[in-house]
Amino acid sequence: MNTSPHLVTLKRMIDGELNHLLTINKSRRPWHVPFMAATAISVPVFVGAYFGDLPSGIKASLGAMVILNLPLVGKLPYRIVTMLAWSFAMSLCFALGLIAQQVPILRLPVFTVVSFVVVLLGRYYRQPPPSGLFIMMAMAIALFIPLPLAQVLPATGMVLLGSSFAVIMALFYSVFLVLTRPVLPAPSYTYEPDTISESLIVTAFVSITLLLAMTLEMSNPYWAAVSCFIIIQGIHLRTIWIKQLHRLLGTMIGIGLASWMLSWGLSMWGVATALLVMVLSIESLIDRHYGLAVIFITPLTIFIAEYGSGLPLVPEMYGEIIQARLLDTALGCLMGLSGGLAMHSTALRTPLRRFEHWLLSHFDENKNAS
Repeated sequence: MNTSPHLVTLKRMIDGELNHLLTINKSRRPWHVPFMAATAISVPVFVGAYFGDLPSGIKASLGAMVILNLPLVGKLPYRIVTMLAWSFAMSLCFALGLIAQQVPILRLPVFTVVSFVVVLLGRYYRQPPPSGLFIMMAMAIALFIPLPLAQVLPATGMVLLGSSFAVIMALFYSVFLVLTRPVLPAPSYTYEPDTISESLIVTAFVSITLLLAMTLEMSNPYWAAVSCFIIIQGIHLRTIWIKQLHRLLGTMIGIGLASWMLSWGLSMWGVATALLVMVLSIESLIDRHYGLAVIFITPLTIFIAEYGSGLPLVPEMYGEIIQARLLDTALGCLMGLSGGLAMHSTALRTPLRRFEHWLLSHFDENKNAS
């Protein structure tokens, strides 16, 4: 029996996509990277639990997430300067988010401007994933966690302490890596075409996602924007939709896991231990299979947002939290895929490229004139 060539082609395409979706890659990072990252991020939470102030510990843990931006290439000064820059950005963006929160009309403009700067610098300096993800997440969370003006400085101080601890951890770990492994050269920085254009597209879609989430009065609008940012970072359309499917499937499983974990009624020490295990799992899986990592990313972000807010968490709230996270993620994934399509659209890229060319030419003229 002859099979239609179209059916053969379709079968091959489906098999290829399923293989791409289900493949678990071999990790390209040293085996001790996940342990170092999990230690740096979880220690502040354990310190907070010890002093009976879990929300402060989680805020410090949020700052310590800059450890995930530690370069594994370049000499020691390059690695530490990069860490210091991300640490400063983390604290600054979190503070700006808390300040903008006091004047709600400033939330979207501040988020848009800061997001553009974070995306642009991340792309220019060729920062590998997660790049500015956790900087943006910290600012987005700060825009919506209920915090009076008097608590802005203490909360920012906690984030700064956490990022400072991460920098110290990064220093010792980098010395170990430089002394025990061949040092790969750091990337060179030259302007790549479409850097501004793509940054504008990413920022526009992430900001529109946040605006839609706020308009729909979602309880956690920041997560829709973060989900959109994660999805739209895909370079190729295939990467974008695969990442979207990974995120949706991983989130649905992760929501079930989060609901189960919330039902445990964990103590402060239990929350700290759970965060340690989740970060270790995420960092062990993130470059092997994104969907498996998302299963743990979802409860991790729920724990950070809910236990870090300082508000009482009662069993009656669990269903509302879980439902809100699923809706936020669905909106973010839909907008992220739309942004990915727009990024590959010549109708949108052409005028943006003209604007980018004009802007760079104008900048060069002013530079030469000075």
